[in-house]
Amino acid sequence: MQNRIEKAKKIKLLILDVDGVLTDAKLYFDEQGKEYKAFNVRDGLGIKLLQKAGIEVAVISGRASKPVELRMEMLGIKLVYLGQLDKGEAFKDIIAKVGCTADQAAHVGDDLIDLPVLIQVGLAIAVQDASEFILPYVDWQTHLTGGHGAVREVCDFILQAQGKMDGLVESFKKI
Repeated sequence: MQNRIEKAKKIKLLILDVDGVLTDAKLYFDEQGKEYKAFNVRDGLGIKLLQKAGIEVAVISGRASKPVELRMEMLGIKLVYLGQLDKGEAFKDIIAKVGCTADQAAHVGDDLIDLPVLIQVGLAIAVQDASEFILPYVDWQTHLTGGHGAVREVCDFILQAQGKMDGLVESFKKI
């Protein structure tokens, strides 16, 4: 526990997978082939809190999706890499743009496609329902599942480790 708290104190960048992390990993299509996704509102607020605290948020997904583009735009996430089968290359580009080291980055993933990033970051995280094959490579596994608050759990953990959560809570009490 202490080790992951120390790692979380250094985080300047949180990188998220989409399907299985920001969503429940299910794909919904109508008869015309239009794709639908459900995102957790609490995850969205957690992302906004990280941003308010000065922590950059990025997304790397193996799939390209218009609903994901729209949701990331709503959240103000500018570093959005969709259709990335080689997440390791996208990771290198992101840390260069943010100007941080790999140790200052955290990644939340759920499956094998996330391994190239998970093995490089300072804080590697898997959601509760992640593939068992990535678990040996992570520092922590969330209590909540992908699409059901796991991202908010991660955001709150990082903010608490960095001593920023109390100030953010206070900012909501102002009238």
